[in-house]
Amino acid sequence: MSYLLLLAAAVLSVLGWTNDNDGLITWSWVLWGLGVLLLILRRRKGRDKFASLEAAEAAAAAGNTHAMRALALRKKLLDDFTEAERLLRAAVELGDVEAMWEMGRLIEQRDGLEASEPWFRMAAERGHFFAKRFFRPGHALNMDGSNPL
Repeated sequence: MSYLLLLAAAVLSVLGWTNDNDGLITWSWVLWGLGVLLLILRRRKGRDKFASLEAAEAAAAAGNTHAMRALALRKKLLDDFTEAERLLRAAVELGDVEAMWEMGRLIEQRDGLEASEPWFRMAAERGHFFAKRFFRPGHALNMDGSNPL
């Protein structure tokens, strides 16, 4: 679709320029913008998807934190908490805030909310929206208001 829009924009640009038609040139700009926007959106949509498990494992081995997190969540679903924790810790060491949140969820599931507090705090201090909510007064990790961020 985006290539068709870009082709139509090119045709309208040439016709508008050769015929000195401002209306065609204006529409060509609109189509150029839409075509480029669709190209960007299409590129972003497929940016972090992996064609196979092997591709995700290769990306994780290369240091892709999204791949590490995806593999960790898969391991967690398969009840391999040790491997999930290893992958999440590697992603956390690379600074992945979402991995900090997922590490907190893993520890909470395995050891309870109190044990997961440092991981949720780490994510919250780095701006994770849901982790910050845990520390609002009256919420899970700040029930009496004495444990703010």
